[in-house]
Amino acid sequence: MELDHDGDSPLSITPQCPHKMLEESVTYAPTSAYPLYLTAKRYWLPAFEANVDDPDALTLLFLHSTSFHKETWMPTIDTLFALASSEHSPIKIREAWALDCPNHGASGQLNAYILLQPEFFLNFSCEKYAQAVHHFLSIGRIDTRKGKLVGVGHSLGGVAMTMLQDIEPLFPFTSFVLIEPLLSPAGGHHLRRLREMLVKGAYERRDVWPDRKEALASLARRQRTKKWDPRVIDTFVRYGILEHPGARYPAGAYNGVTLACTRDQEAAMYRDPEGATKPVGTLTRLCRTHPLHLVLGEVADFLPPRVHKAIVEVGAYASVTVIQGAGHLVVQEVPDRLAKTIYDTLLMDSKNTQGIHSKL
Repeated sequence: MELDHDGDSPLSITPQCPHKMLEESVTYAPTSAYPLYLTAKRYWLPAFEANVDDPDALTLLFLHSTSFHKETWMPTIDTLFALASSEHSPIKIREAWALDCPNHGASGQLNAYILLQPEFFLNFSCEKYAQAVHHFLSIGRIDTRKGKLVGVGHSLGGVAMTMLQDIEPLFPFTSFVLIEPLLSPAGGHHLRRLREMLVKGAYERRDVWPDRKEALASLARRQRTKKWDPRVIDTFVRYGILEHPGARYPAGAYNGVTLACTRDQEAAMYRDPEGATKPVGTLTRLCRTHPLHLVLGEVADFLPPRVHKAIVEVGAYASVTVIQGAGHLVVQEVPDRLAKTIYDTLLMDSKNTQGIHSKL
């Protein structure tokens, strides 16, 4: 295990792709096999099309944190693509995918009525996100027989990525990058106060604005969101906020926008009784079978220091990176530095694989 305090060191290249990042949106309707809508996006560069049949090319799957959406990863992916497409980079990427948790983002809007049914009402969980990802992979849109599949998850997404590894049939991931996973190896009671604070915050959070312009101004004024990268705020206003349902009605309708992940759905995720503890054994096992990289923020603004310490000690990670000056919302606060960290893990795994092949 190596501990890397990745602080003020600059990126090796300007964090802008030489070619515009391309994207494709996909939506899958409910079926008898899975009762909810699923929405995902595929990202790639034109240069990556040459890697389609390369067995060493990487497909990356990104899972987001509670109250966010798949597009929150766009600044990180954009910078990661820039690093991987630089002239001397040995890393080959085929594509990246990001998937909405079914009660978040575009999926949350499509599933709004279904989520009011008894099976799901105030009863969503980390495991349900994992089940959604498993169904998405089962559809076969990502050809897991080609290349290498890398799982990247932040907070809720890190928990769901871990839980996914216990759902049969298993999919052939080659490595994982877990960023501030909301796990408590020493017991769920260490997160009790945090859960109470998060549920309270979810219900007190402003969730309606007259329009997106006012929503943007409001986010820019909030103390916590002031720390977000401007590109992340932009994606939140574009994809984490949607037309208020009342605006669809005629005369006297409310004309405004609201959160894609409702207060109730956000609070339901925080109340998940098993999410922080159930996958701990799986995490430890994965450390023995796969390169698993842990990324933490230096500032303990969400997870208590003792929880950070327990997460570090519970597994033999391929690497542990502490990003200086960042808190729990690493994806939102420092996407460029996070992209460099993810790139470094891919580089490390590539070198280790080459070393194994050379010995053979």
